[in-house]
Amino acid sequence: MQETDTDVLIVGAGLAGLAAALGTSPRRRVTLLCPRTPPSLTASSLAQGGIAAAVAEDDDPALHAADTLRAGAGESWPPAVMLLCREAPAAITWLEAHGVRFDRDGDHWALHREAAHDRARVLHVGGDATGAALTDSLYRAVRSAPNVEVLTGLTAVSLMRDPAGVSGVVAVSSGGGAVALRANDTVLATGGMGQLYLHTTNPTSACGDGLAMALRAGARLQALEFVQFHPTALACAADPLPLVTEALRGAGATLIDARGRRIMEDAHPAGDLAPRDIVARAVWAEVSQGHRVWLDATGIVSADSHAFPQVSALCQAHGIDPALDPIPVIPAAHYHMGGVAVDVDGHTSLPGLWACGEVACSGVHGANRLASNSLLEAAVFGRRLGGALSRKRESTRRCAARPDMALDETALQFDAEVWGDLRHLMWTHAGIVRDARGLLAGLTEFATLYRRSTPEQVLLRGRLCLARALLTAAWHRKQSRGAHQRADDPSRSRPLSSHSLESESSSGAPSSASSVRA
Repeated sequence: MQETDTDVLIVGAGLAGLAAALGTSPRRRVTLLCPRTPPSLTASSLAQGGIAAAVAEDDDPALHAADTLRAGAGESWPPAVMLLCREAPAAITWLEAHGVRFDRDGDHWALHREAAHDRARVLHVGGDATGAALTDSLYRAVRSAPNVEVLTGLTAVSLMRDPAGVSGVVAVSSGGGAVALRANDTVLATGGMGQLYLHTTNPTSACGDGLAMALRAGARLQALEFVQFHPTALACAADPLPLVTEALRGAGATLIDARGRRIMEDAHPAGDLAPRDIVARAVWAEVSQGHRVWLDATGIVSADSHAFPQVSALCQAHGIDPALDPIPVIPAAHYHMGGVAVDVDGHTSLPGLWACGEVACSGVHGANRLASNSLLEAAVFGRRLGGALSRKRESTRRCAARPDMALDETALQFDAEVWGDLRHLMWTHAGIVRDARGLLAGLTEFATLYRRSTPEQVLLRGRLCLARALLTAAWHRKQSRGAHQRADDPSRSRPLSSHSLESESSSGAPSSASSVRA
């Protein structure tokens, strides 16, 4: 096996990984592991929505934090939320310093309102191309940074441990060669796990592999049961499903049924701008009964055909003219609020291992992420992690760890039938609405799927074990919270909304009841 040493190894090149690389002092040598370049198929680059920040004269970080806490349904960690919202304006300035050009309205940033925000505070680039603009700008900056090397063509499959903690990763190339990448500090910035579900807006790379590696290595995981389902994915045969941005509803688009009835009108006081979990359940209630749901954005698109170019293009690619016809939508797995438990600087429970972005759980999102806070979290906490690495004195130790298994290209292989069955299992038993019977059925089916895989299929086995951990966490949390909706919640006599949970568990750190260890 080939072996190589570096100082800081960052696994993943979405917004969080790029921000961490740029935030790390030039005195530390950074290797950024990126499966392909440019990193155009990360969840960050595909994000159509914007980035939230209290930059308006009538706004304040405390108001942004209040909205974030409300959306989090009592499961957010207030100190982390306040830090995120307080550092948001500086993050916007930092992004512009790296070449991002946010849309303007005259001399000021153009600000938009999205679901569960009490005012307009969301910045866009190119209407609905914010994620691509942010990652493109930071990737160019990374390529110009003298202390950062971008390493491509390798897929990380396992963390290496030594007595002092995590000491790098083992990666495998598509040609079959395995490489031990030894590092003094290893950062997971590998994104989410939406591809564990049959219907998702996440790119095909978002299979939870980084989270699975952390689980195998014994890192503490947190809040795995909190999976956000976006209410408006385009109803089509694609995989992943194209996202129809929430910014359309912020601009006035409405969800309607076949009769033209607004399905959110009586479902929540905020109507179409209710928190995502509530909107997703309302759409799912229609879809699960065999009814179709549409997003009527005809007035918005017909008034300005250039306002949402990505949405217009994807609709036209599927034979829909959004200026004339409502857009057919369904809910889909979109964002994971859980992940590797970290503090606000990205430290995990394992020495030498750090995490940021969607793979991490800092406590800011709670049980339901507020719209446009994900790109913000990636930028703010990625920068903070880089700063913490900069303050840490470079270790002089040379890692002696060896991988705990023989690895070759088999590690990247998977049984397509097992993988497809796993995605069906998760959608059926750990989807938008869950109950004990379904979760236990999912765990039983998991055991059969696991036996159908082989030990050499490291990535597939890791995904299976991550799915089991999520099913187990969802089974243990008996009461509904935000995106985790239990149909058999023993405490409810009516459907539970985020409003009925705003005052619960709102003053402490995220619940440890959902923490998971390998």
